[in-house]
Amino acid sequence: MSFRTIVLSPHFDDAALSVSGLLDALPRPAVFVTVFGGAPPAGRAPSAWERLCGFTSAAEAARERRAEDARACDLLGVEQLVLDNPDLPTNGVRLAGLADFLGAHAGAATRILIPMGIGNADHAQVRDQALDALAEAGLPAPWIYADLPYASVVPEWGTEAAAGALAEHPRAGAPIRALSCAIAPCRAPSLRGEAWVAKRRAVLAYASQLAPLATDFGEVLAMPGPLMHELVWAARF
Repeated sequence: MSFRTIVLSPHFDDAALSVSGLLDALPRPAVFVTVFGGAPPAGRAPSAWERLCGFTSAAEAARERRAEDARACDLLGVEQLVLDNPDLPTNGVRLAGLADFLGAHAGAATRILIPMGIGNADHAQVRDQALDALAEAGLPAPWIYADLPYASVVPEWGTEAAAGALAEHPRAGAPIRALSCAIAPCRAPSLRGEAWVAKRRAVLAYASQLAPLATDFGEVLAMPGPLMHELVWAARF
């Protein structure tokens, strides 16, 4: 299948949390590609995060989170695709399937969105390897999205000053300052009406994640709140 919009999601829920409000402005068909969506090694104990989500095993977490993602994708009208990388520390190794997928499904007219890497090293790894793959294949530079809810750490979140505040933030700005390509903010929507309703419904599909996210980020689904604002930069090779 050929896609007009490709959103790389490091884990199940990252794409929906970060850019699902933009989808109505993007060409279809669209797909969410979860990079760390593979089955865990047999017998792996649940991680600290998986235990916070209430899972009794890594296998249960992978199975249930994939089902949550399928529900969210259905609600948003996008395809679901999962790459075979277990959600484990990778120490920078080459991510299976990422470059091959982009080479096969991205073209000159494809809008590609990748994470900035704010707040999570796995996200930055996806960003860097996606940028390398696109540049090596001679494909257009992507849009880079602010990872939510991590990007909402700056008090300026949701204002015109958000991009600059993020770049200057000691921790959240580190992946922005480390970029090897030029970027410029190109979209910063504040979601209202049906756009917010659609995003909220999709985020609620990831039910296992909501309590831990609220513990770390407060009223994550509040209105107004951090998820009502999205930020995207245009990259240039």
